[in-house]
Amino acid sequence: MDKSYYVYILLTEDNTLYCGYTDDVNKRFEVHKSGHGAKYTRAHKPVKVVYTQEFKTKSDAMKEERRIKKLSREEKLSLIHSIQEPAPQ
Repeated sequence: MDKSYYVYILLTEDNTLYCGYTDDVNKRFEVHKSGHGAKYTRAHKPVKVVYTQEFKTKSDAMKEERRIKKLSREEKLSLIHSIQEPAPQ
């Protein structure tokens, strides 16, 4: 069985963004919401997952997480918007 790893970005109540990696996005989001996730998300309550990207290895996911964390807020928002599909007309 092949395991996948994911990079994710969370939107918080105070409109900030948090980036992390995991092997189960839904489970990790629930951990963040419960206040037992990262120190940052204990102070900035997550509202929703706004971005995910799948990787075959933990190493690749961790590299992408580091890359995303170095981006400006505007660049992160651009990344988030680039994966969202346009609304049907």
